[in-house]
Amino acid sequence: MKRVVITGMGAVTPLGNNVTAFWDNLVAGASGAATITRFDATRFRTKFACELRGYDPATALDKAEIRKTDPFTQYALSAAAEAIGDAGLNFSAMDPFDTGVIWGSGQGGMQTFEEQVTEYVTGGYNPRFSPYFVPRLITNMASGMISIKYGLMGINYTTVSACATSNTAIMDALNYIRLGKAKVMITGGSEAPITPASVGGFCAMKAMSVRNDDPAHASRPFDTDRDGFVMGEGAAALVLEEYEHAKARGAHIYAEVAGAAMTADAYHMTATHPEGLGAFQAMKSALQEAEINLQEVDYLNAHATSTPVGDLSEIAAITRLFGPAPDHLHISATKSMTGHLLGAAGAIEAIACIKSITNGIIPPTINTTTLDPQIPSSLQIVLQSAIEKEVKVAVSNTFGFGGHNGIVVFRKI
Repeated sequence: MKRVVITGMGAVTPLGNNVTAFWDNLVAGASGAATITRFDATRFRTKFACELRGYDPATALDKAEIRKTDPFTQYALSAAAEAIGDAGLNFSAMDPFDTGVIWGSGQGGMQTFEEQVTEYVTGGYNPRFSPYFVPRLITNMASGMISIKYGLMGINYTTVSACATSNTAIMDALNYIRLGKAKVMITGGSEAPITPASVGGFCAMKAMSVRNDDPAHASRPFDTDRDGFVMGEGAAALVLEEYEHAKARGAHIYAEVAGAAMTADAYHMTATHPEGLGAFQAMKSALQEAEINLQEVDYLNAHATSTPVGDLSEIAAITRLFGPAPDHLHISATKSMTGHLLGAAGAIEAIACIKSITNGIIPPTINTTTLDPQIPSSLQIVLQSAIEKEVKVAVSNTFGFGGHNGIVVFRKI
């Protein structure tokens, strides 16, 4: 099969509205968590989240695009614009059917749905819905709008696998290029979930941290005192390209997408398998596909959302695969800084992995002060401060409600 590389990246995150700002703050160990400003959350169990700061959709979208789209699509268009510019793609010189878009979002236009239904109820059940209600709401609109904006007429659709969504999208984009069905794919994920219904729903599940007096230190993966995840919003985009095509046009290549795999826990609607069996098999299969030995893996970006059960099941999967004391492997959980971007998590963490490869730096896990005693102390979890290390192979883990496990492997080229 054909080799696939990354030639462009774009990001809109709680740590910065471009890749450079995101990476600099990630390495510095900055927290994106603060009191919610999107709506009045004083009556909610959780009152904070990792919101975008200083984001202006007008930097990448015109007025018509903004009017017609939900924030999750606006974030997608902004991230895609940066990634496409970074890759130096000249679509006018390319066959439009050679480039496609596979995008991911777990919730889609949640804000649009809430606004329109609220207006319907408070307006005396008068059905004056916006003509843009459905287009703004549906989850595939981000991929559609990226395609429309750039005239990309190849493969185009959206994946939904909860918090494994972005890795699903990346894996599908990888496979279409490998099979020769596309030369370039724009892929990634976006999420705009900081709304009353979304926050309220996760609050009802008691899935989110309630450390309302100290949001910046609330996301603490692997810590004995962790109490749930912190919600985040934003988007990340990757340009995946067939290796020979990238070389022929003189593109800058960041890394190779070496392998990917998915499994299902088949266990519970919202809980991960306690022994991490699905996660273990997905990591093993992704590395086998990439023809990478366990000893060659330098960095693992853990899904680690800071939930009591989820963190331990992932550790169980990691130790089952790599052993309790792999001296070659460093692990970190960047959700301690970004919060959990749900369907966009895998894409933003893919960029963290790629930047680790290109810069030789592994970002930290912040806020974790006392490691859960059930986690082997022999594991090299990067805590508090980033470390310098040559990274040739990085693994990105994502897991989602419904039992979805999505793993992507990146390799230095």
